[in-house]
Formats: sequence, C-alpha cells, structure tokens
Amino acid sequence: MDRRVPRPRDLGPLLKFKKPVLSPRKRRLASALTIEDLRAIAKRRTPRPAFDYTDGAAEEELSLARARQAFQDVTFHPRILRDVSKVDTSRQVLGSRSALPFGIAPTGFTRMMQTEGEYAGASAAGAAGIPFALSTMGTASIEDVRAANPTGRNWFQLYMWKDRDRSMALVERAAAAGFEALVVTVDVPVAGARLRDTRNGMTIPPTLTPRTVINAIPRPAWWINFLTTEPLAFASLDRWSGTVAELLDTMFDPTVDYADLAWIKEQWKGKLVVKGVQSVEDASRLAEMGVDAIVLSNHGGRQLDRAPVPFHLLPDVAREVGDATEIHLDTGIMSGADIVAAIALGANFTLIGRAYLYGLMAGGRPGVDRTIEILTAQVERTMRLLGVSSLDELEPSHVTQLQRLLPRG
Repeated sequence: MDRRVPRPRDLGPLLKFKKPVLSPRKRRLASALTIEDLRAIAKRRTPRPAFDYTDGAAEEELSLARARQAFQDVTFHPRILRDVSKVDTSRQVLGSRSALPFGIAPTGFTRMMQTEGEYAGASAAGAAGIPFALSTMGTASIEDVRAANPTGRNWFQLYMWKDRDRSMALVERAAAAGFEALVVTVDVPVAGARLRDTRNGMTIPPTLTPRTVINAIPRPAWWINFLTTEPLAFASLDRWSGTVAELLDTMFDPTVDYADLAWIKEQWKGKLVVKGVQSVEDASRLAEMGVDAIVLSNHGGRQLDRAPVPFHLLPDVAREVGDATEIHLDTGIMSGADIVAAIALGANFTLIGRAYLYGLMAGGRPGVDRTIEILTAQVERTMRLLGVSSLDELEPSHVTQLQRLLPRG
C-alpha cells in the first residue's frame, strides 16, 4: 500500500469542531440520552434526602425493582416491510387527544426536588400537548398550576382525608379552576414504610443537620434556589413541620371504601379516574361503577412492598374491562419502549412520575422538556422498528412478557 503525507484540504473535513455550549445546564441536559442519564445527573445535583424521597420505595424496594424488571423482560416482535416514514404518537384519553401516550403523574413535595416544581411540570406538559396531574400533596396551588398551564389539560389527584369537608373543598377548587379530571388515589390507607426517608431523617422542610450540611456542600445550587425562593407550601395545606410519614398518617383516612368513592363520583361532574388498582376483581368492580379510567399502579412501589406488578396485571385487566373503561398504567416506566409495550398489551395511556422528577432535578423546566424529548424519541423509534405507524396498530402479538417469578404449585 502506498503512503503519502496528508494534504491540508484532506484534513479539513476531519477537523470540524462543535460550537461550544456556554450554558452548563444545556451541556448536561444535552449529554443525557436516557432517563437513567437524567437520574445520574439528578443524583449529583440534589441533596440526598430529596433525591432519595424521589428515588426510593417502601421497605426492601422489591415492588419497584420488580416493576422495572418486568419491562426489561419483554421481547418485541417486529413486522417488516411497512411504511413507517411517518408515525402518529397521539392517543385519545378521557375524551380528548393527547399528543403522546403518556402524561405527568401526580407527585408530592415536588418543589423540594427542584424549586420550579409543578410550575415546570405543568408548563412543560402544556407545551408538549399532554396532561399534567397535580397531587393533593403537591407544592403549588391549584390556581397556580392553572396559571402555569392555562390552555393545557390539568388533572387533580385526590387523597381522601379524615376531614372530608377539607378534601371536597379542594375538589371544588379544582372544578372552579377548570381541571378536567379527578384522579382518586385508593392505595394509601396509611403511609408505606419508606426506609430511606426514615434513615435520612426526612422532614418538610428539610432539616439542617451536620450530615445534611456535609451532603449539601457539593450541591450549592440546590440550596441557593431553595433558600432564595418562595418557602415550600402545598396545594392542600399551608405549612407542615415534621416528617413525611407523620404528615401522611395524620391526614389519610383508612376507612375509605367503595361507598365513599360512589359519593365522590356524585360530587364530581368531570372525568373520574381511580388510581392504585392492583387486581382484576377491583378493576371489574370499578368498571361496573362507571368510572372513566382506572390506573394500574402500586404507587411506584412506595406503599405495599411485594405488591403486584402493574405491567404483569395489564393483559388480564385489558381482557376483563378493556371495553368498559380506559386503562392507564404507571410504576417502573423508564423508557419509551416501556410505554410502547404497555400500549401494545392493552393500556390506553401511561403516566410517568420518577422519570419526570429526574428531569426536573437535572435541570428545572428544560430538564422536564428533556425527559419528554427522550421518551418521545424512544416511542417513535420503537414504533418504527416494530413496523407500526400509529399506536392503534399495536397489538398484544407485538410483545411477549417473560416472567421470572411464577407462582408455585
């Protein structure tokens, strides 16, 4: 082989440099290609108690681990030679079109993770054309979320408290603010044992201890934002000083039953969603009651450890009630491929909680936008590789669930 000295004009195309990005936030978000990347950034930037509140689950955290493993244990079955030059990612949800097959789940204490909190989530959801759900334990008021997402789709998540009048006052405020759906969470008669929070001495607001201060030293941006913005307040109460578990156990009502749910249904004139369904039997009973949607969810693994995996329940629930009510799903979703698998097996819609919060902690509103961008690209790419051009073309035959844990005998 003959060799020669390279000529300048040959080197030119090889020596192109990227234009430098001056914004540190833009650089770190651009480097995130997956939700797991956003999680790693969030962990570096957020004090441990706040990060662990988001990242952790109950007791041994088996429910969360199993939910994520269930999505990883999927085999896709692509169809070939299909025109997938254009794909439609929109979905009919509760009577209106969502631009994507996922929305933002209700999350509590959100401004503790990053000071923009629900304002970032609601405005990002509005810009993306997807629903945003405000938690009863959220850290922005119903009215402020409406202001942040004035033309978008806002849902309000309700915990029934021992003080029923106070609970229904929130429902009335949500109706007055134009929230289109009420999401009643039914899997929290008492707070789960979230051991990371206990070990971290998790309080609202965060307590300054020697350990907290040491952990905060390499994370000054979080503390500057936290200390120089509006003090932490809640969608549902003015202030709280104590642990998260103490707050939840003080408020939540372990006597709530189906009769209470029927009573709520009578009061609320919009769409009614029931979140926290973990059996075919309960799904069937709720469908008979005429709820508009159920959410298969074990609360992100944050309540009963060793709870059923929602993704494993999905095919049976879809066969039982898929024609009677919408089926939404959360817990364990970390990629667009997870979302596509859920839609294929019968979910009408999915909700993301931790994935949204990882983006929020990584970069505020732009971080939430980046979460949505990553998931959107993954949904579109998975659809194309499966050979479908719309979500309605997805079928159970596109997915095989591989199960590691089978019942004995």
